[in-house]
Amino acid sequence: MTAYDAIQPALHRPATGPIPDDQALLRAAVEVSRDISAARPEIYWPDMLVSAGVGYAALAGAILLKAPLLAIASGILAMLALYRALLFIHELTHIHRDALPGFRLAWNLLVGIPVLTPSFMYEGVHTLHHARTRYGTAEDPEYLPLALMKPWSLPAFILVALLAPPALLLRCAVLVPLGALVPPLRALVWERFSSLSINPGFRRRPPEGALRRMVLWQEAGASAWAIALLASTQIVGWRPLLIAMVVLSGTAVFNQLRTLVAHLWQNEGDAMTVTAQYLDSVNVPPPGIIPALWAPVGLRYHALHHLLPSLPYHALGEAHRRLSTQFGQGTTYAGASYPGMCMLVARIARSTIIRR
Repeated sequence: MTAYDAIQPALHRPATGPIPDDQALLRAAVEVSRDISAARPEIYWPDMLVSAGVGYAALAGAILLKAPLLAIASGILAMLALYRALLFIHELTHIHRDALPGFRLAWNLLVGIPVLTPSFMYEGVHTLHHARTRYGTAEDPEYLPLALMKPWSLPAFILVALLAPPALLLRCAVLVPLGALVPPLRALVWERFSSLSINPGFRRRPPEGALRRMVLWQEAGASAWAIALLASTQIVGWRPLLIAMVVLSGTAVFNQLRTLVAHLWQNEGDAMTVTAQYLDSVNVPPPGIIPALWAPVGLRYHALHHLLPSLPYHALGEAHRRLSTQFGQGTTYAGASYPGMCMLVARIARSTIIRR
């Protein structure tokens, strides 16, 4: 029996309806992860620094290399490396603030601000997606019932990501500085354009306390950098910036595809149990290698992450192995595992057509 055959029952399992919590699974998930729950700086720091370093070096190659094929290859490498570096923003929302001293600051200076996506755009937002009573509801900033929407919604969902880099440049270079002078615009930009969310109905509340202080310096840094990027075109021309934006657009589309297959998107707005949230989410475990590229930094275990949101990314693989040993095929735990992206996209697309 292949891995795909083993999970076939899960492919046809309805994700909606009342699903009670599997208490045995919830207890086991906590128990098997106790000894691997600490964030390890010797893994986080080299991974982030190497990913960012390779990404920027490859981006420089895409801009400077004269041979078209080499420039394209360098651009693809930049897209993949910067994608991995960017996804550490997800870890920043979950690790304890004191777990990795200096990591948040370093990530923002090296990655978040240079690509105009500082961590405040995710911190204080993503945790709402994990709130027990918000997941899959209208108050979830990261949920849309895509499987229940019109067929055209899926390509639109992917293609809109192409606009992310120019939209971020406009936001940071124009809207944020203007908002500092025009309070109503500042409120609008914060509510509608200051969070990495996919729910168009989401409105972000004003920042408070430590988050407010973090927003101030990150916004200032991102705006100064965006203005500097635009000013640089008067010296070196538009070509470097346009190439960088093309690379980052590819990164944004890649991330949007990953987001598309992170869940089954079949909830119609009702609050869900933790187990129901788990079964509406997706694991793409080994032996497949390709998911490590499109779902790096532990995101191939997205369903498991919903069971253990504070578990560091480097521990998810071991937690999965332990739970898979304890819970075999046909169990709740196995019900969230799928073989790959293509099948998941096809499943969601088929659902939109069937419900039309």
